[in-house]
Amino acid sequence: MPDLPVPAPLRSLPADALLADLLAVSMTGVIYYTPIYDPAGSGSIVDFRFEYLNPTAQRMMRMPEVPTLTHNEQWPHSKAHGTFDFHVDAYISGEPRSYNINYQADGYDNYYRLAARRSGDGMWVSFTDTADQPRSPVEVALREAQAAEKAARADAETQRQRLYQVLMSLPAQVATYHGPDHVYTLVNQRYQDYFPRHTLLGRPVREAVPEAADQGFFDRLDQVFVSGEPAYGRELPVHLDFDGTGQPQIVYINAFYLPLRDAAGNVDGVLDFSYNVTEQLLARQQLQQLNQELETRVQARTREAERARAEAEEQRGRLERLFSQAPALINIFTGPDHVLSLVHPRTRELLPNRLLQGLPRRQALPELPEAQHEPLDRVYRTGEALHEHERLTRLDRLGNGELQDVYLDLAYQPLFDATGQIEGVMSFAIDVTERVQARQQNEALQAQVLAAARRQVQEREALFHILADTPAAVALLRGPEHRFEYVNAAYQQLFPERQLTGRPVAEALPETIAAGFLAQLDNVFRTGNTFFGTELPMRLEPAAGRPAQEVYYTFTYQAYREQDQIAGISIFAFDVTEQVQARRQREAERQQLHQLFMVAPAPIVILDGPELVFQLVNPAYQRIFPGRVLLGRPVLEALPEIADAPIYQQLRGVYDTGEALVAREMPLQLARHDDGPLENLFFTFTYQARRNAQGEVDGVLVFAHEVTDQVQARRVVEEGGQQALALAQELSEANEQLRRTNVDLDNFIYTASHDLKAPISNIEGLLYLLQEELPTDGEQSASVAPTLTRMMDSVERFKRTIDHLTEVSKLQKEHDAPATSVDLAAVVEDVRQDLLPLLQATGAKLVIDVAARPAIQFSEKNLRSVVYNLLSNALKYHSPDRPPRVDVRAHVRPGYTVLEVHDNGLGIEPSYRPRLFSMFQRFHTHVEGSGIGLYMVKRMVDNAGGRIEVHSQPGAGTTFFVHLPQVPGAAA
Repeated sequence: MPDLPVPAPLRSLPADALLADLLAVSMTGVIYYTPIYDPAGSGSIVDFRFEYLNPTAQRMMRMPEVPTLTHNEQWPHSKAHGTFDFHVDAYISGEPRSYNINYQADGYDNYYRLAARRSGDGMWVSFTDTADQPRSPVEVALREAQAAEKAARADAETQRQRLYQVLMSLPAQVATYHGPDHVYTLVNQRYQDYFPRHTLLGRPVREAVPEAADQGFFDRLDQVFVSGEPAYGRELPVHLDFDGTGQPQIVYINAFYLPLRDAAGNVDGVLDFSYNVTEQLLARQQLQQLNQELETRVQARTREAERARAEAEEQRGRLERLFSQAPALINIFTGPDHVLSLVHPRTRELLPNRLLQGLPRRQALPELPEAQHEPLDRVYRTGEALHEHERLTRLDRLGNGELQDVYLDLAYQPLFDATGQIEGVMSFAIDVTERVQARQQNEALQAQVLAAARRQVQEREALFHILADTPAAVALLRGPEHRFEYVNAAYQQLFPERQLTGRPVAEALPETIAAGFLAQLDNVFRTGNTFFGTELPMRLEPAAGRPAQEVYYTFTYQAYREQDQIAGISIFAFDVTEQVQARRQREAERQQLHQLFMVAPAPIVILDGPELVFQLVNPAYQRIFPGRVLLGRPVLEALPEIADAPIYQQLRGVYDTGEALVAREMPLQLARHDDGPLENLFFTFTYQARRNAQGEVDGVLVFAHEVTDQVQARRVVEEGGQQALALAQELSEANEQLRRTNVDLDNFIYTASHDLKAPISNIEGLLYLLQEELPTDGEQSASVAPTLTRMMDSVERFKRTIDHLTEVSKLQKEHDAPATSVDLAAVVEDVRQDLLPLLQATGAKLVIDVAARPAIQFSEKNLRSVVYNLLSNALKYHSPDRPPRVDVRAHVRPGYTVLEVHDNGLGIEPSYRPRLFSMFQRFHTHVEGSGIGLYMVKRMVDNAGGRIEVHSQPGAGTTFFVHLPQVPGAAA
């Protein structure tokens, strides 16, 4: 740096003192820097180190004389604004440099003037800050205009954020669309929840939700955009696929579509405001079925809603109109006293005789306790939103001092002014009184069964733990050679002496080749199709010196994939040898049952197929026709004389309809021998349809009793006189013979049930023994234990069937069960108590209206069985698509009290109804049952002189009408 001329008066002063004094009194900030070079050795300057700041610089920068920060640490944005490059250029060039900049970064917003000059290894920088000096009028005016513009933008942004918060926090679906293509510009969370798998914002509505095309949604948006007129829809059905299963659910909404206009007043978008009314709609539909008066109220409220919408349409274009159209109570409270500055029309409807506008909340609603004012105080104090669910509010709605209960879903949202200060609270409330009251009624019923439900849950949990801890026999095979990669202990126990892991199936289990299992594995690996094998036989090659074994397996081969390629096969298998052997034993026992039929004293035949071929003829039946060949011949071929008799048409009717038939003392002209003379014979027949595994009729069971002697004797007695006296003894003997025959039949039923119970009990004992003998890990197997459980269940069902046969026999004879005067309401209540666990398990609603009806002339035990069967069936066969509901009502007709049992369950297909009341008929396999309940119900009702009717619609529900005889002289 060249030497500067020094004025004469200053030549006598020391240079250091002169510099120090000059820097101290300077009104310009002065900085002395030294450069910091690139540590990588490139020689470039990467920063400057502060070595000294004069007092003016210290004051303007609020830093010490020797700061610890570097230049770039103090001003990180100096490279972007060019000031750092200015310093580097001044240092490298050695020439004086100046620089003017309006620096608006790092917390600064001022106009700076800089001058820099290198001095030895350092550099002096002099700077002035216009903010440190009086500003010119032009700059002051400019800065005031900038500040005003910034404040206006901040206020507009605050107002926009406030409106955005209101729309996003509303408990309704809100969206806005822009342009004729209806591009989504705003979607609140409630709206987005309706389309969880869709991206909406920024996309045209037809592209974002194409599945709404056929629901009229796009047409309404186009109409509002083109016409500029709002549109609304009440309880519009909308089909939505919430879970992505391809099966849409239907919801109902109240929707409002309002035009949005630009600054010139032209329509440039549409506002969509809707809310879900599905629950209210369904509740109303149910209540309409129970009470016409409630329907009138609903219609009145609908008209009120229409009037409210008409009023809302007159106020569109303003933000208050949006609040007024919302189907909720939206009110705004201002200040710490919560003065009502905006009152929703529905709030005025709720409190019609009050002055609310402009009053503090405590003065406007004096009946509210202080605890219900505190939430608004808290929101105003903390600025945090608050939600209350089903808040009980007691209001003096009519101004007569009588408080009424109102339940509200409440949301309190803080409102902020332009400075971010809380200025009030917005409340959003929905009247849910009807929903709460309906739920409270349901909870009252549920409370009655809570104890029983808890016991049931404990039992279910205990059973779950037993099943969950049972291991399955599992193996994993890898590669086309099916090499065992993993076998669990249960699978290894199936082959206890084999080394499996690491070996191909063909090597480890060579017997699988001949059995065809290896070919199935190859097919599964090649195609990926799962193979299910049930009770397939395989001959195991044992160790030396041991006999070969034939075992049976039930298993599944399923391919598993890695990187979308089949990598191997998983095997789930269990040994079912004992089950197969048990079934074979049951077949032997079936043959034993066949032998029992053959030795039965009562005539029995089985007719097979549509031609009614004699498939079984027991000796008692053959003795009626000792000279005729019956077995293996169609009925009309073996007995051609019945072709025109009613008996053949009745047999055809049982085969075609599946309905059982009892024909008493039917007259027939039959020949006891082939080519023998026709005789006038009388028989009492019982025809019962036989069904195959698919439930289709494939034959007819015939139980016959020849009553020729009894009929002829009775006719002789009817002729009167001495002949009747002479035949009385003969008739008595015939009756005695019939009594003995009935006793023989009872003995046969007892013997059959006893002989069947013994082997089935043996099977049950063997199953229990098997459970005890199984190793601990085998007993816990997830494959073995369910199989044992199903076998035990089959044994139990067989035992119940034997018991039901005995019950049916008793019912056949119980034509004159003692009938007494029975209170129908008491019997229904008794059955309801028994069904409480089932009601709780299914979540069903049971509605009973049978009180104040005439007494029933019926066996009390039988009436209870009738009611129990009908109610339990209504609960067991409920629909999985809706909560079960059963209505039990009664009305009076001349001589009868008609019991009605309505349900909303699965319903009955028309093809099933002809055999609905037949024995052992079941139309649904997912529910346990024996198929005998409705048969016994009809027999008990018929025996008592009543009748039963059924109306059903598949998928909608079933109604049974039971006509029960009244006590003579009883009044309705």
